[in-house]
Amino acid sequence: MISRRDFLQVSMAASALVGASGFGNWSRLAAQQRLTQDQLLEFDSFGNVTLIHMCDLHAQLKPIWFREPEINLGVGENKGLVPHITGADFRRLYGIEDGSPSHYALTYNDFSALAHSYGKMGGLDRVSTVVKAIRAERPGALLLDAGDTWHGSYGCYHTQGQDVVNAMNLLEPDAMTFHWEFTLGSERLRELVNGLPFAALGQNIFDAEWDEPTEEFPPYTFFERGGAKIAVIGQAFPYMPIANPGWMFPEYSFGIRDQRMQEMVDEVRAKGADVVVCLSHNGFDVDRKMAGVVNGIDVILSGHTHDALPEPVIVNDTVIVASGSNGKFISRVDLDVQNGQMLGFRHKLIPIFSDVIEADPEMAAQIDADRAPYEDKLTEVIGQSEDLLYRRGNFNGTWDDLICQALLSERDAEIAMSPGVRWGPSILPGADITREDIWNVTSMTYPKAYRTEMTGEYIKVVMEDVADNLFNPDPYYQQGGDMVRVGGMGYRIDVSKPQGERISNLTLLATGEAIDPERSYVVAGWASVNEGTEGPDIWDVVEAHIAKQGTVSTPPNTSVEVVGA
Repeated sequence: MISRRDFLQVSMAASALVGASGFGNWSRLAAQQRLTQDQLLEFDSFGNVTLIHMCDLHAQLKPIWFREPEINLGVGENKGLVPHITGADFRRLYGIEDGSPSHYALTYNDFSALAHSYGKMGGLDRVSTVVKAIRAERPGALLLDAGDTWHGSYGCYHTQGQDVVNAMNLLEPDAMTFHWEFTLGSERLRELVNGLPFAALGQNIFDAEWDEPTEEFPPYTFFERGGAKIAVIGQAFPYMPIANPGWMFPEYSFGIRDQRMQEMVDEVRAKGADVVVCLSHNGFDVDRKMAGVVNGIDVILSGHTHDALPEPVIVNDTVIVASGSNGKFISRVDLDVQNGQMLGFRHKLIPIFSDVIEADPEMAAQIDADRAPYEDKLTEVIGQSEDLLYRRGNFNGTWDDLICQALLSERDAEIAMSPGVRWGPSILPGADITREDIWNVTSMTYPKAYRTEMTGEYIKVVMEDVADNLFNPDPYYQQGGDMVRVGGMGYRIDVSKPQGERISNLTLLATGEAIDPERSYVVAGWASVNEGTEGPDIWDVVEAHIAKQGTVSTPPNTSVEVVGA
């Protein structure tokens, strides 16, 4: 008798045919100007259950430019594994042709040139068209949102998430989990969650005082589809009070809680679940480790680290799906569930090319109505950029270089620090920079741009702590985003070293002198998790800098030397 693992391996081959091979054909179609919506949605239906996965929208309701990372290093057991492969190496791995739409969508090389050929991506009105098409073909398909949805734009900030909630309610998800949503504050979060017409899940969201599960965020929910009983277990971001200000949601605690995850898997199986889906905001490497620790999860729909993979990764018998960010992709996963178990799957990562996919009129009208009160402010041109502005990468991004320039000049500082967050669309060379563009990379509920003094010794401690959040070889100790971005200072990082020994050669760029551990330096930064931080809002700092410059440039950043990779 063929084993379940054999079924999964056959399904993996099917996924490759539908996914990566499909990507390869698009370059020829696009060259002939024949890439169509039908081709993007083409899928050989399989089995009896369909999942639709989206994650990390970050409130990007309109189509955007978004460049994928150039550097995404893996450490420990994850060194050299996806998603820690980028650029040409990524294309070779998946058989993606140079210059093809998938080259543009999934890797960073030649981004600006290819952007002019293929256009913007995303837009929730286009996502809505895709979701409706899948549901028309597969009635009862489950739309599952892995979080980082109500955060990251001018409109989201000024409506306290309501504009995104309005649009997502039209999309009709079946369940979601959370991360940045908690930075709206406990009271506002509860107000929004209580009004949701779908499940808000988090098996790892606990009452902080009693260390007990909360009733507000149930651990799981059930669905009956295709004659199968499906359990969806939610996994919120585990390190909320570390990566974000715990004082904004003091009554909650989080953590990975993989032991409880196992208990929840066992519980839903005992209640008759034929298939178990984990809707996760752990991040890919944490999900990969959890899949090796927790038995009985059939599918992990992974979010947080913004990875977009044309094929799932299988760990033991668990299929891990990564669907990108900012509305660029959604994943469709068809499952064959028979006799109480998942026997196979078929998968496609669907790119949301906004020039190819027709906008859903109902969704477009909702988005435009919520934007209308702010349209004049959103579209006001503040300046222009000579260069490509992007954020993603372990160490640098030109958007963050520009933010650091603004902090140095507007806050009269020697050193600037900008958080290594992954969200934020790109700006093409020669393009206008609008107020909306600035807010897309700065919008958060703790935006104060502080100015303080730090000793050289303390600066190194900060850098070492952040580096360990990123490069600890155990994924369960990777508690943050990318490396803190630094302006006015250079350094050397050895990612192979243990905690406390990775950072060296700290240099003040203005003088070329080594950072003195005993001396105090004027440091400007933003996004401090400390309550009561004072200073102007970061978007005002950046806007003032750009307005004064008129046209901004971001020369290549060579101030970070990376070794041990």
